[in-house]
Amino acid sequence: MDRCDSYSYTQSICDGHSPPSRIDTANYSIMPHIRLILTLMLCSLSAAFSAERPNIVLVMTDDQGWGQMGYMDHPILKTPHLDAMAANGLRFERFYAGAPNCSPTRATVMTGRSNNRTGVIDHGFALRLQEKTLPQAVKNAGYATGHFGKWHLSGLRGPGAPVLESDPFGPGPFGFDEWVSVTNFFDWDPIMSRNGTFEQMRGDSSEIIVDEALAFIREQAGKGTPSFTVIWYGTPHSPFVASDDDKAPFHNLNDASQNHYGEMVAMDRSIGTLRAGLRDLDIADNTLVWLNSDNGGLTGISPDTVGGLRGSKNTVYEGGLRVPCVLEWPAVIEGDRITRYPTATMDIFPTIASILDLPKSAMLQPQDGLSIRPLFDKELKDRPKPIGFRHLDKAAFINQDYKIVAQALSQGPFELYNVVDDPNETKNLADKRPALAKRLIQEYVTWYASVEASIAGNDYPEGHVHPDHPTRRDWTLSDEYAPYIDEWKERPEYKSYMMRVRGEQP
Repeated sequence: MDRCDSYSYTQSICDGHSPPSRIDTANYSIMPHIRLILTLMLCSLSAAFSAERPNIVLVMTDDQGWGQMGYMDHPILKTPHLDAMAANGLRFERFYAGAPNCSPTRATVMTGRSNNRTGVIDHGFALRLQEKTLPQAVKNAGYATGHFGKWHLSGLRGPGAPVLESDPFGPGPFGFDEWVSVTNFFDWDPIMSRNGTFEQMRGDSSEIIVDEALAFIREQAGKGTPSFTVIWYGTPHSPFVASDDDKAPFHNLNDASQNHYGEMVAMDRSIGTLRAGLRDLDIADNTLVWLNSDNGGLTGISPDTVGGLRGSKNTVYEGGLRVPCVLEWPAVIEGDRITRYPTATMDIFPTIASILDLPKSAMLQPQDGLSIRPLFDKELKDRPKPIGFRHLDKAAFINQDYKIVAQALSQGPFELYNVVDDPNETKNLADKRPALAKRLIQEYVTWYASVEASIAGNDYPEGHVHPDHPTRRDWTLSDEYAPYIDEWKERPEYKSYMMRVRGEQP
């Protein structure tokens, strides 16, 4: 039997058909029943191989605080779909955003590296084209790749504008086949860009991008192609705009809080749409859905967004870095588990690389994250690699239960906390545990020396950063978007910002 005949025989059984009734034993030395057993074994191996290539959906909310989940016993917010996802998956109690605001964290997801290594030192900075990215890696492994929602890695500040087709730092150059994206945060009735073509969308932004993502996943499933899908919400980032129905349960709050929590109701509903859509396509069991926020919660919103933690967005205390995270992968992860193992957005790329057995060359070295694939099967004890953070003049470093913090490196010393015993960081142990503080500070200094080498471009084949890498700028003042300004200047999501950066009076 030649290879084609052997494949047809195997495939017929794997597809549920009976094997051929007659086998010419004169031409084959193996008995038919033994061949049947071997064929069934091949079917099992084929099924096992398929299980190793799940569909992957990365979901990231925008400014959702650690306490803003129903399962966290939030006093007013109900998140039934997020709660159901957690009950069917793995819930993280100590998951950290790579930085305390948006663009830097997104860079850590894309690369597995600290944000400063990648050139994204703050919100609105562009990701270096010399970095190796997760979508590029999975695309090379045979996945179809799609991005839906907020991008914010193009080097542009300002509210979300549709990404230009010609943008050299848009989703396409970093590995996405399809994208329906905007440059930054977005809300009700946004203008979005479908692979460079602008479209006026209608409705809540969370529901819009989930519908688009499901259409992409559905198309790939119909072709038998595994999909890698990134859904980056604009919710619950300001400005807050929710439907009357969604904000009605919060009528006793101030206007901003009503709309903030109303947006989260719609976002939670869209998670229900996503999970139901995966079930309808019969791919939910072998789809890894990884959901987390991009940084800690906001101030000025009532009730509290960070579950009592110290700090908020733009700080390196727990309230600025510790974020909600849930993983669901029914074929692999036993449901209703809670882990307190410290993990971070830098771990996403190495974990997916481990699941797909990607070559080490797919990831630029050094990596700051590590694969947490073993955590899917059982609780782990000690993390072998500390988690380092640097955002402008702020720094933090986590090694097991302990964390050092410098909210302003130029002004004062590091503080030391046991964030397991004291998650609200109320007891600075630096004076009581000076030896431990000194050791962690030295570990941080050593780690950041490596980061500084990356900042200089030492990790790239050229040995330096490309000289044309842009600095951060406002799209409302750029030549590329100038043709659209007159058309968009009265849009509510752009008007006040345009007037402010242009120095105009209302």
